[in-house]
Amino acid sequence: GKPREAMAVLDKLIQLHPRHGRAFQERGRILRANGNAQGALAAFGRATEENPSLHESWRGQAEILLAAGRIQEAERIKPHIQRLVNMPKALIYSLDMLSQGSIAKAEQACREFLRENPHHVEAMRLLAQIAVKMNVFDEAEFLLESAVLFEPQNIPLKTDYINVLRKRQKLVEAREHAQELFENDKENLYFKSQFAVISMQLGDYEIALALFDQLLTAMPGEPVTLTSKGHALKTIGDTDAAISCYQEACRDGVIHGEAWQSLANLKTYKFAESEVARMEGLLKNPALRKMDRVYLHFGLGKAYEDRREYDLAFSNYANGNQIKRAESKYIAQHMSEEFEEQRRVFNTLEPSSEGFEAPDPIFILGMPRAGSTLLEQILSSHSQVDGTQELPNILSAVHQLRSRNKDFDRLNYPRAIKELNADELRDFGRAYIEGTRTHRKEAPFFIDKMPNNFRHIGLIKRILPNAKIIDARRHPLSCTFSCFKQLFAEGQEFSYNLEDLGHYYRDYVGLMDFWHQYFPGEILHVQYEDVVDDLEIQVRRILAYCNLPFEETCLNFWETERAVKTPSSEQVRQPIFKSGVENWQDFEAHLDPLKQALGKTLDEFLPLT
Repeated sequence: GKPREAMAVLDKLIQLHPRHGRAFQERGRILRANGNAQGALAAFGRATEENPSLHESWRGQAEILLAAGRIQEAERIKPHIQRLVNMPKALIYSLDMLSQGSIAKAEQACREFLRENPHHVEAMRLLAQIAVKMNVFDEAEFLLESAVLFEPQNIPLKTDYINVLRKRQKLVEAREHAQELFENDKENLYFKSQFAVISMQLGDYEIALALFDQLLTAMPGEPVTLTSKGHALKTIGDTDAAISCYQEACRDGVIHGEAWQSLANLKTYKFAESEVARMEGLLKNPALRKMDRVYLHFGLGKAYEDRREYDLAFSNYANGNQIKRAESKYIAQHMSEEFEEQRRVFNTLEPSSEGFEAPDPIFILGMPRAGSTLLEQILSSHSQVDGTQELPNILSAVHQLRSRNKDFDRLNYPRAIKELNADELRDFGRAYIEGTRTHRKEAPFFIDKMPNNFRHIGLIKRILPNAKIIDARRHPLSCTFSCFKQLFAEGQEFSYNLEDLGHYYRDYVGLMDFWHQYFPGEILHVQYEDVVDDLEIQVRRILAYCNLPFEETCLNFWETERAVKTPSSEQVRQPIFKSGVENWQDFEAHLDPLKQALGKTLDEFLPLT
């Protein structure tokens, strides 16, 4: 009978344990009992986000949506309710343990159930979810692929399978399954949304934008769809329309942090005083979703940086990164050991030219935020070169090699490279060329700018001996601090902590030194600062390395119309300016941990040409 006191207790509990699903469920009960249906809907939604085993919260959402006449949204809740109704108690316990972070207990309970019921599809699906939590994506894919064979009409199962394929960067395969679901039920909003997003990821912006418009007709003002549409518009260069989408998703009464961070991520957008005040106000909400909080901190970091309030800016960047780092499984020592293992493996191997002979790919790689998007825009302005995106194909080959032995030793890769015979090397190279065709047009050469490919140069040169490789480099502090300010979607977990960033950059330079020695004259080092200082000299140097004739369009790269997906998309659509080259200096008072971690790499830094 004391709802205000109860809410105060729950708010304190949520502040201490922000992923406590049952606390949000209790919050929803109280808000609903007091007539706040929208607040209750948000609380129940957060409860099921944190703990999908909470049947009452799923049912509460469905009832509130139905009462408001939001029939289609309520229909999206029904499969979750039905799943729990049909789920054996042992699996509900496993799902509950998983949601509370007790992964070992969840796995044990699920595996014990599967031993007694080896073909139970829901148990296979749950074990796949546990595997995803543990980042064992190949096992998750195998489990879901098998489960789909048992129950090919099970829609939630297929949806999970598509999501795992996306995590493994098997986007073409994921799109095939998503399109099948969509074609079978074109009125299903989730299927339409899923197909639209994967189409966008594969560069089919016309299809994606048409589907986003259909979704917004059915769900006017829906913030997730508005933000996705904004991403597509930003990528194809329609910045004003993208801003309109993001701003609508940030309107009063809506909490969708990604839209705020997307405005910041344009780099050219300046927040108004009222927008800064609204972001600060949203952060005071104790029920705010974790990722909304992260997005808002990064948005405020950019806002305060633009206002030259650098201490406040750093504090927000640090807070956002700290939340991400707390959930990360990244261990810097493991990455150092993998880099060292690369050196050990290749010190036992003679250079080989037995791979697939195609000269098509030009790899631009290195650290993120080191100027690779600029180099891609310059090269893709050439008539003989197709720009693509950060292609996942080399990483897919790495996953394949890592899982050749079933003991899941994290150093199976790169050791497995030693076992590849000439036929396998050619097959891997051919598979790469064939797998990347969907991203290309008609030019004889194309760019793959996945930055993390620097870790796999040895593999690349063995399977594609004629590939060109450009090492894009930037001042250690400029590069690493720019990573710290950039919220990456995934794949760059070292960026959440200054010490981790420093160690990673140092290890990157050490590994690149090894590759330059192992492949003398075959890798081109391009320093970002040199490109800014004298564009024409560096453009001519890059084109000469790629055996391409000089073309004036490469100097006027900002006039080239193409889709650019990376955070630098707006910056490469304008001429080079020298401002921002040393963007770390305004924050230098906070960067001692980064400098110490960089160590001699910072002390020895000299731009090389």
